[in-house]
Amino acid sequence: MSKGIKSDRNFFIVLSFAMGVVIIVSNYLVQFPIKKFNLQDVLTYGAFSYPVIFLITDLANRRLGKKEARKLVYIGFTAGILLTIFVSKNFQDIISIRIAVGSGIAFLVAQLIDIEIFQRLRKGKWFVAPITSSAIGSVIDTFLFFSIAFLGTGISWITLAFGDLLVKLLMAFLMLIPFRLLIFKVRDLNVKKNLA
Repeated sequence: MSKGIKSDRNFFIVLSFAMGVVIIVSNYLVQFPIKKFNLQDVLTYGAFSYPVIFLITDLANRRLGKKEARKLVYIGFTAGILLTIFVSKNFQDIISIRIAVGSGIAFLVAQLIDIEIFQRLRKGKWFVAPITSSAIGSVIDTFLFFSIAFLGTGISWITLAFGDLLVKLLMAFLMLIPFRLLIFKVRDLNVKKNLA
């Protein structure tokens, strides 16, 4: 096996593990509103960790291409659903199950759209593809997740969704910093082969 292929495989494994961890942590934290500064009706802790997923997907897309980025999303989707059910604070609670289902559907749809947008914009300036794909993906993910997880439960999901979305968009901008730093370490797929 060539050094480049082994390096790509190792990179894929690291990103797969990172994605699984971020999904589990985020799906657990979304169950807890932020009570400081009276934000409990507007924001959950999950909003701060979840945007890292877009960074992971964009790094996979940049280095490995669209096909491998999709594989990463499918792995994340499967792991996220299975593991979220086990770490939910109350498995008997229907909201915990709805969180797992909503998370899976929102994740899959938003990440696959993120990959397509990133792929179309990747040849532009370094920041255009990750910020555009992450912002659009965040909007889709947020409203799919919150409506599936909390619609009809009495939880003020619309205000939570808007609060989470604002934080996710802020985090998408902040994720440009590690993306820019890592882009020098992660060689672009454009350099080594044609895009998938």
